[in-house]
Amino acid sequence: MTLDPTISEWLNLIFRWVHVFAGIMWVGTTYYFTWLDARLTEEEKAIANTGNAAQIWMVHSGGFYLVEKRKVPDELSRKLHWFRWEAGTTWLSGFALLVLVYYIGGGALIDPDVYDMSLGTAVALGIGVLVAGGLVYDVMMLSPLGRNEKAFAVVAYLLVVGSAYALTQVFTGRAAYIHIGAMFGTIMAANVWMHILPAQKKMIAAIREGRKPDDALSGQAKLRSKQNTFMAVPVVFIMISSHFPGVSYGEQYNWVILGVLVLLGWGAAKFIRRA
Repeated sequence: MTLDPTISEWLNLIFRWVHVFAGIMWVGTTYYFTWLDARLTEEEKAIANTGNAAQIWMVHSGGFYLVEKRKVPDELSRKLHWFRWEAGTTWLSGFALLVLVYYIGGGALIDPDVYDMSLGTAVALGIGVLVAGGLVYDVMMLSPLGRNEKAFAVVAYLLVVGSAYALTQVFTGRAAYIHIGAMFGTIMAANVWMHILPAQKKMIAAIREGRKPDDALSGQAKLRSKQNTFMAVPVVFIMISSHFPGVSYGEQYNWVILGVLVLLGWGAAKFIRRA
């Protein structure tokens, strides 16, 4: 299946613009709330014995803002603002780009000199990587490994590098890179829609029923949100790498370079989260 070049160009432009802009909003809100939570946690420790609520004062544009952290919101009298469509729009537009650029025609996906296979097989393999990546991640999160962040990071990194090597043996270098990025993006979106949002809804339901929200739900939502901040930086690196094939996916040891990029991205995320 092929598309008219002009139509393909317009679709590419529209989907890419939506994807980048939605991604800016998603990553921006994720990092903002992660930063906010860290500062408020520090404030909570500082005023632990005073009985006061943790607050942060900020200044931006033409106003001053006071943010207060509460374990139980005044949900019945206040409008609760959700942040979810940034993630949904980013993933949907990203998948649309994946189909448009790689799955229609297959020219950017298959290189017979790397591995000769049919387009149907290649597309099934690509989608399978996204699904399998999400399932493996969830199994790890639900296992004892999910309670040890350092061990989780080591195992996850080894799996990412192994996946990068395997994909570079069957796809073009560019397609291998983008599928690792798409796998991260799929995990991040699934974290928001399948874990973080449901946990938040259960907490709100408990409040409405006069019960104390389950702290475990809050902890899991916070952990998955934290992990999203670590995946976001490598995803952006991978997006940018498509413009620099000579030092990324076009190199002989492109999977090694991708592994280094992921590690650098995690390091950068750790620094940004503390800044």
